Amino acid sequence: MTPRIEIFPETVLIGMSLTMSFAENKTVQLWQSFMPRRSEIKNARGVELFSVDVYNDSNFYQKFSPVKQFEKWAAVAVSINKRVPDGMKSLLIPKGEYAVFHYKGKPSEAQPTFQYIFGKWLPESKYQMADRPFMAIMNEKYLGEHPDSEEEFWVPIIPKS
Repeated sequence: MTPRIEIFPETVLIGMSLTMSFAENKTVQLWQSFMPRRSEIKNARGVELFSVDVYNDSNFYQKFSPVKQFEKWAAVAVSINKRVPDGMKSLLIPKGEYAVFHYKGKPSEAQPTFQYIFGKWLPESKYQMADRPFMAIMNEKYLGEHPDSEEEFWVPIIPKS
């Protein structure tokens, strides 16, 4: 599994977030809260949904602990950050380089892919994880827990020093 390397442009997202850990995963709860309200975001750009993890530091996976907390977002990109619906927030994703991994399969079965990315590909690559958000981007090919579901994992990277 070889990623493509891309520059992600500075992007403003609007959505909802929760603090969680992998041991106390609240992703389903977050998306169940966000999706019924998604249409309230009037300046949405594109059809993509963004699942964004904001970690405290770029060593999150190197010093991995399933109880370490992070902020998880369910969001959409917007053209202009002019009106944020009540109960939602905006998040600025800075421009930066990402390794993009295509994933096809049930989201609940993605753990081996993450183990490969963070346990093998990243340590053996010429990159290290950057201190920017990790993103899963889902478009019309995302089918939830269907085996043909597709999404992309965007891992923030910088060259190893």
